[in-house]
Amino acid sequence: MNLLKEVNFCADILHLHDWQASLGAVYLKYLYTKQPFFSKMKSILTIHNLGYQGIFAKEEYAKLGLPEALFSIEGLEFYNKINLLKGGIIFADFINTVSPTYAKEIQGNEFGFGLQGLLNQRKNVLSGILNGLDYAIWDPDKDTFITQNYSYLSIENKIYNKLALQKLCRLPVNAEVPVLGIVSRLAEPKGFDIIAEDLSQIVKLGAQLVILGTGDKKYHQILEAAAKKYPHAISSNLKFDDPLAHKIYAGSDIFLMPSSYEPCGLGQLISLRYGTIPLVFKTGGLADTINKENGFTFTKYTAADFLKTIQQALAAYKDKKKWGILVSNAMKSNFSWAASAKKYSQLYAKAKER
Repeated sequence: MNLLKEVNFCADILHLHDWQASLGAVYLKYLYTKQPFFSKMKSILTIHNLGYQGIFAKEEYAKLGLPEALFSIEGLEFYNKINLLKGGIIFADFINTVSPTYAKEIQGNEFGFGLQGLLNQRKNVLSGILNGLDYAIWDPDKDTFITQNYSYLSIENKIYNKLALQKLCRLPVNAEVPVLGIVSRLAEPKGFDIIAEDLSQIVKLGAQLVILGTGDKKYHQILEAAAKKYPHAISSNLKFDDPLAHKIYAGSDIFLMPSSYEPCGLGQLISLRYGTIPLVFKTGGLADTINKENGFTFTKYTAADFLKTIQQALAAYKDKKKWGILVSNAMKSNFSWAASAKKYSQLYAKAKER
């Protein structure tokens, strides 16, 4: 805040992200508003994931340089601790999240993480704008990491990426066998509790599964054991490997993303671009981007419902005409930053006029 004044940059709007920047809204409204330099400055707080709130011991409060009166239920106090995100939510002029559905979900008990009441109070200035995808990086027609470039006009070339992925992952090379891909953090919120339940059942369906990611030790052990038990069907890659991620997006037929909650999600947007059909749980940004025209969704967060939806996807895969239409729709989906940027411009204009 002091640096803005020092370099004489009188911003119209401070666009703050998550708890790490939330104090900007608090300081602007509580400490700086009477200074002419800051008097017309507005703030917007974007919440990328409400689960991370910046909670600290109350003994640290003096370091913030704020009046003691603000450490209260109407201020930064949260169950006798400091909550920086709460401060941002209270004092920001506008609040937005990274998808319209997530903006609604965080006002309820299930996804509100204790702040649902406050978010309900501020719902008139709360909205959701989908994150975009950088198509300069994620473009199968120009991607240098994949075996064969392709577009929706040359979708027949996608198969070469599948065959190369199967070979790379030491799976039987067979164009007719459906490949299911996962690129994810290995954690329960990403759906690995229900994935772990279904591994043997997925193998029985005749599909191959390629997994890339790192995370909870519990899921590392489960996936390593499954890959040893079913070497012909499961490839478990417990690491960070960006080139392999590109190969999985390009070489898989179906992309699994059964997150129990997902503020926006990028995996499903990338898979759409690569003509790899997303299969997702209907929540947050997944609900806003995936439908029956470009993918598969399930609405009950259970292993049984997840497996049933995989079966439906595999049945559709066998119908080449139907599958071709689905792939074409997926690749033509537009989730570039251009569309999101227009909505942010509108939000900025609204904040400036406030």
